[in-house]
Amino acid sequence: MMKQEQIHSQTLGESYAFYRHESGLGILLYPMKGFASAYALFGTNYGSIDTTFKTQQDAEFVTVPEGIAHFLEHKLFESEDGNALELFSKTGACANAFTSFDKTCYLFSTTDHFEETLKILMDCVQNPYFTEENVSKEQGIIGQEIKMYDDDPNWRVLFNLLTSLYHHNPVRIDIAGTVESIAKIDKDLLYRCYHTFYNLNNMVIAIAGNFDLEATARFIEENLKQAEKIEITSQVPEEPREVVRSLTEQKLEVSMPLFYIGYKEEVPSVDDELKHQIYSEMLQSILIGRSSDLYRVLYEEELINTSMRNEVFCGRGFFINMFTGESRKPQQVKERLEEKIAFFKQQGIPQEDFERVKKAAYGFAIMSFNDVESVASNLVSSYFSGHPVYEAMDVIAQTTLEDLNQFLKNSFCPEYSALSIIHPIDDPAE
Repeated sequence: MMKQEQIHSQTLGESYAFYRHESGLGILLYPMKGFASAYALFGTNYGSIDTTFKTQQDAEFVTVPEGIAHFLEHKLFESEDGNALELFSKTGACANAFTSFDKTCYLFSTTDHFEETLKILMDCVQNPYFTEENVSKEQGIIGQEIKMYDDDPNWRVLFNLLTSLYHHNPVRIDIAGTVESIAKIDKDLLYRCYHTFYNLNNMVIAIAGNFDLEATARFIEENLKQAEKIEITSQVPEEPREVVRSLTEQKLEVSMPLFYIGYKEEVPSVDDELKHQIYSEMLQSILIGRSSDLYRVLYEEELINTSMRNEVFCGRGFFINMFTGESRKPQQVKERLEEKIAFFKQQGIPQEDFERVKKAAYGFAIMSFNDVESVASNLVSSYFSGHPVYEAMDVIAQTTLEDLNQFLKNSFCPEYSALSIIHPIDDPAE
C-alpha cells in the first residue's frame, strides 16, 4: 500500500491525503463530508505549448505539429470497443476532458457507481488506440472545429490579443492548432507524444467529494499500468517583454464591439508565481473590479456593461493581466484604465480599497473549498505548480498594502500592453 501524507489546513480544519506512487504519479484525495457527488480528474502536465521537447533518452529536441495535445485528448476517448463516453453514460456519470495551454485533464462527476466510473476513466487514459483510419477521421472533425472557431468572436478577440502580445511563445497559437498543422499528425506522432507526456511521472489524479479514502487509494493503485519513468524537458522560446503590436482590430458578426486589454508581464519564478498571481488579481479588483470607483463611473457613462471582467492568464513562459468586455468605445476604456493605473502608481493604493479587496479575496479562497469541482480542479493546478492547495489563503492573509504598491510599480505597464477589438461588420471603424 502506498504511504499516505496528510496535508492539513488549520484555517479550514480540513485535510486531504497525498500519495506518491512508485511510478511518480501524484494522487490527491479530498473526502468532503455532506456532499453527495464525487468529482475526479486524471491530468497530465502537457498542453498546447509543449510542441518542442525531449526526454532523457533523446539526444536532440523534437518539434511536433501544433494542436497535437488537443488531438490526443480527442482520441483517448476511443478504444477498440467503442467510445468511453458511452460507458460513462451507462454509469450515470457526467464526463468530459479539456486541453489548455499547459495541461490536459480527463474528468467525471458522479453520485453513484463511483469505482466503476473511476475504472472507465483510468482505462481510457491508460490505453491509447490510434490507427491511420481513426486519425484521418479525427483530422476532418477537428478541422471543422478549427474553422468554426475562426468565426467565433469571443475566441478571435482573445487570440488576436495573444498574437499582439507574443512574438514566439506557442501561447499565441490556437490550442487546436491549424488545419495545416493537424494534417501532419499521424498515429506514430500521437504514440510518441502519448508515451512521453502520459507517463505517470508527469501525471496526477485528484478526487474530491463523496468517496471512501482508503478504498479509493487501493483501487487506484491496483488499476495503474506500470511504465518506465520518463523525465521530460519542454523548450519554450525566449520572449522579449516588448509586444508585437499595440492594437488589433477585426470585424465579425457581433452586435456591440468586444475587446480584450492585455498587459504583458515578466514571467515570475516558480516560487513567486502564486504570489504574483494573487497580487495581480487583487490589483485588478482594486483598479476596475465590480466594487471599484472606476467600474461604477464607466458603467454610469455607458462605456462598459455587466460583461466586464478581469483575469490573470498565466502558465509556463507567459503571464498576462487581462480585462475584457463589451464597449462602443474600447479605446476610451483602455485610456481611462491607464489613467487609474498611473494615478495609483504615483499616489499609492488607498488603504480602504486594499482592505476591501483583501477581505473579498480571502473569503473567495475559503468559499472555493465548498465546491467539489473547484477543490479537485485546484488540487490539479496546485500539484503541477508545486504550491500546496491551501497556500493561496496564507499568501492573501500575509499580503500588505506595501507589497501591492511595490508590485504595481513594475506591472500593468502601458508600453507592454495591447488592445484587441472585434467590431460589428457594419461598424464604420476600420
